[in-house]
Amino acid sequence: MSNRSDIPPDTVSVELTEDGIAVEYLDGRTAFYHGVPAKAEESVTTAPGKDTHVLITDRTETSGIMVYVNDLRTHDDIIEESGVGRVILDDGEEDELFPGVTVTDHQMRVEVTVDYDVTDGRVFVFEEDEMGERSFEIVAAEGDSTANERSE
Repeated sequence: MSNRSDIPPDTVSVELTEDGIAVEYLDGRTAFYHGVPAKAEESVTTAPGKDTHVLITDRTETSGIMVYVNDLRTHDDIIEESGVGRVILDDGEEDELFPGVTVTDHQMRVEVTVDYDVTDGRVFVFEEDEMGERSFEIVAAEGDSTANERSE
């Protein structure tokens, strides 16, 4: 039985660069997610059993919230000091991380869905394990009126 629990996120600093995305935690540590995230329309489903981190920026793209999904390895105290949030989902369970940003567990796969009629920040999904990492930016579907507004 795990003693890990849901923890609400605090606002953390974000820097978007051509080499990747840096997230500065409240405890002073920085995580760097390498490379330009692949674009995915409306949702992303991760591979099974991968660590999944969701970053939602504000309009300025310099701050946001980071949430670990189904992380059972990091102790609650470390998560709380960092400002990162965490949600633990059972199979089939869904949670809204932020208005318009929903995560659902599908048999060890995490689906992240964004409704850009509700949220106006950028949403990134980082999937990683000891074998490597992949990153995605969830964007509005082509032809969606919010897709045009976001590119202006």
